[in-house]
Amino acid sequence: MPDRPIAFVAAATSEAAAARERLGKRYANVDPDRAEIIVALGGDGHMLETLHHQLDRPVAIYGMNCGTVGFLMNQYGEDGLPERLSRAQAVKLKPLLMEARTLADGTVQAIAINEVALLRETRQAAKIAIHVDGKIRLPELICDGVLLSTPAGSTAYNLSAHGPILPLGSRLLALTPISAFRPRRWRGALLPEDAMTEFEILESGKRPVSAVADFTEVRDVVSVRVSVDNSRSLTLLFDPEHNLEERILNEQFAP
Repeated sequence: MPDRPIAFVAAATSEAAAARERLGKRYANVDPDRAEIIVALGGDGHMLETLHHQLDRPVAIYGMNCGTVGFLMNQYGEDGLPERLSRAQAVKLKPLLMEARTLADGTVQAIAINEVALLRETRQAAKIAIHVDGKIRLPELICDGVLLSTPAGSTAYNLSAHGPILPLGSRLLALTPISAFRPRRWRGALLPEDAMTEFEILESGKRPVSAVADFTEVRDVVSVRVSVDNSRSLTLLFDPEHNLEERILNEQFAP
C-alpha cells in the first residue's frame, strides 16, 4: 500500500457503490476525514463534489471512472492500485472565489473549480457590464449569459459555449459569452489569472440574472465579483499515461 492512508468514496450509482465495496474488501482504507489520498469512484460530477467536500484539507484525490463522463478521471481498474497511486502525477488547481450581491442586498460567497456562470432567469436577455481590475471593458453585453472558466473547467461548459480550451499552467482564465446578441462579434477574452472580474447586472429588476459557481446558485444578483482564491490549492492525481495536461492538449485537436 502507499505510505499515505487512502479512502474510497462513490457516486450515488449502483456501479460506483459496487466498485467501492469491492475495492474496500481488497485494500486497507480509512474514513475520508482521515485519508491523505481519496479515491473517487464515479464521473466528473462526483469528482467535483469530492473536491468541494475536501476544499479545506490537504488531501490528494485520484478519480476512477464509473460514470458517463470522465475527463477528470482515470481509467477504472482494481489491480495494482497501490502502484498506480505511487506513480501518479499530481496536478495543482486553484479554484475561483465568487462574491455575489443580490437584489435584496445580501452577499453570498461560493467556490468554483470549473467556472462561474451568469445566466438570464426569464425570457428577456440579460444586460451585463464587465469590469476587469476596476476598469470597464464592456459597457453592455446583451446575452443569455457569460462565464469565467479556469483551465480545468475550460473543457466543460466553457467549451460548449465555444470558449477556448486553456492548457494547465497557462495562468489564464477564459471569459466567454453565452449566446451573445450584442456586440455580435464579441467572442470573449483571455484574462490573466490574477485579474479581478466584476459583472454588473444592468436593469436587474427587469432582467433578472442568476450566478452559478459549480453547485451553488444565487438568484437575482446585481453584481458578481470573481477572482482566483489563492488561499486554497487542490491536488488531483493522474496516471502518467493519462495525465490531465495531455488530455487538455488532445481536446484542442479533437475532430
